[in-house]
Amino acid sequence: MSNRSAIARKLRHYLLYPVEAVVIHALYHLVALLPVDWASAFGGWLGRSLGPHLPFSRRAQVNLRRALPELSDSRHREILRGMWDNLGRVMAEHPHLDRLWDDPVQRRIEVVGVEHLPHPVEGQPRPHLMFSGHLANWELLPIGASRHGLTLTSIYRKPNNPLIQELMTAGRRAGRGRLVPKGRDGARAIVAALAEGGTVAMLVDQKMNDGISIPFFGRMAMTAPAVAQLALKFRCPLLPTRTERLAGTRFRLTILPPLTVPDTGNREADIRTLMTTINALLESWIRERPDQWLWLHKRWPD
Repeated sequence: MSNRSAIARKLRHYLLYPVEAVVIHALYHLVALLPVDWASAFGGWLGRSLGPHLPFSRRAQVNLRRALPELSDSRHREILRGMWDNLGRVMAEHPHLDRLWDDPVQRRIEVVGVEHLPHPVEGQPRPHLMFSGHLANWELLPIGASRHGLTLTSIYRKPNNPLIQELMTAGRRAGRGRLVPKGRDGARAIVAALAEGGTVAMLVDQKMNDGISIPFFGRMAMTAPAVAQLALKFRCPLLPTRTERLAGTRFRLTILPPLTVPDTGNREADIRTLMTTINALLESWIRERPDQWLWLHKRWPD
């Protein structure tokens, strides 16, 4: 490691991370004190006021031009502003995830397709996979599953800043099953959960550098194949699950019928076929509500 890299690393760990943690903890506890609707509205205002001016917002602009070239620049800016509004709301709703589900006054979350949720076969648990993307408030799926009697094993990415890790995972643990971090240990935990007849939930819309190249918005994109590999390995139902923000803190959670898992005997071809289907489905959801997807990922190669 060069001296410059070492200095940058020390500055990040001993200066940037602590300052960032203080700000995030203060905001988190502030929105936790607010009513749910106020917290969400405040997060949306903060997101759309600050987000478009942040340097990494340019990546979202590039992604929009690549994925949706048929739209005007003004429409791209509108989507970008909506994305930041949604992201701000997701962050501000984090301390209120249980309340979104259990509000005693109003029903905030509509669930469609409950009949597709996993059920024991002859009294024995059967492995299931559920997948979604970073759409609307993607944190609602595991809690919704638990409200319908499911215990999910969910994968999460540890934040870069270790000083806010406990804060983020505390909200995610509320009323939900098992959380496992991305990585080798997490992969073993997922395999073990499926082998025991459990249900695993995965977000499958991020780039994976050592994944496989699959079409996404008309461009080849490096795509993580794990969900297809697991579906083929365990021959288990693969349930698409979509979250939509209808307005403010009102949502629709849709569980679609299981996808057909190909079985041609050519494992590599079957994985590619299944991931192509999954990417096409995610793309259709994003096209319907482009302002609710997280366009910040470096999804396509330069």
